Amino acid sequence: MKFPQPQSLRQISQLIDAEFVGKPDFEILGINEIHVVEHGDIVFVDHPKYYDKALKSKASVVLINKKVDCPEGKALLISEDPFTDFNKITAHFSPFESSAEAKSNSAKIGKSTIIQPNVFIGNHVKIGDNCIIHSNVSIYDGVEIGNNVQIHAGTVLGADAFYYKNRSTHHDKLLSGGSIKIEDHVEIGALCTIDKGVSGITRIGEGTKIDNQVQVGHDTVIGKKCLIASQTGIAGCVVIEDEVTIWGQVGIASGLTIGKKAIIYAQSGISKNLKPNTTYFGTPADDIKKKYRELAYINRIPDIIQKLKNL
Repeated sequence: MKFPQPQSLRQISQLIDAEFVGKPDFEILGINEIHVVEHGDIVFVDHPKYYDKALKSKASVVLINKKVDCPEGKALLISEDPFTDFNKITAHFSPFESSAEAKSNSAKIGKSTIIQPNVFIGNHVKIGDNCIIHSNVSIYDGVEIGNNVQIHAGTVLGADAFYYKNRSTHHDKLLSGGSIKIEDHVEIGALCTIDKGVSGITRIGEGTKIDNQVQVGHDTVIGKKCLIASQTGIAGCVVIEDEVTIWGQVGIASGLTIGKKAIIYAQSGISKNLKPNTTYFGTPADDIKKKYRELAYINRIPDIIQKLKNL
């Protein structure tokens, strides 16, 4: 998430009431999570396990809960609770903006685009040319949709990320300040849910087709010309490369990469990165030939047990 204009280290430290290490006028351009962080960004870290990763990341500023040596060319913000202070920054630069109408006056809709009755279009939404948005679709603030896109009834674009910190008394929500970009010639089925990024962009690549009742988690990037069948659940921060085929009821864990032109058979559970140009099946999923051999061996177990009993 980029700020409307650059901020100084001093300005951000005053906003969250935190000590800083670095030049007061050190320039900051935005905030981001570790997996999408860029030069100029703030990244937060609140667990010793991830200190080194954050300090060596592309981030220009590290919001951290311990005084450490500041890497050259970076700055630090020292906070008792980086999670809460990260939320303060998000809330300040990306506050919730209510709507009083079904279609926001700040939304931009392209030529020959059809908006069916009962569609909600939030603030600052952009929809391209020749699109069809069917009834009861909800498009949250800031979502960007390309040309020749069709979105079927009941789909929700831009709900918050499912991202919580477990406190002793409650689950503390990490605020979502990111968005969604749907590229050209995408079709999204009925009753799908695509969450916006926490700080980055959830992206659906050009020409991808998504069936009904599919969930796409925050900050996930889906490539071009993918096919995703019904009831698939994709967690946050997943990268699905171009021309991947995913059949029904597949579950994909967070932070994984699915290689180009991989095929995943129905009801598979994905718990590790998958290679390109390979077909997978099972839970945990593996190369389909290997998985079928394993199933064949399992089916022989009753006969083997009977033979042992007859000895």
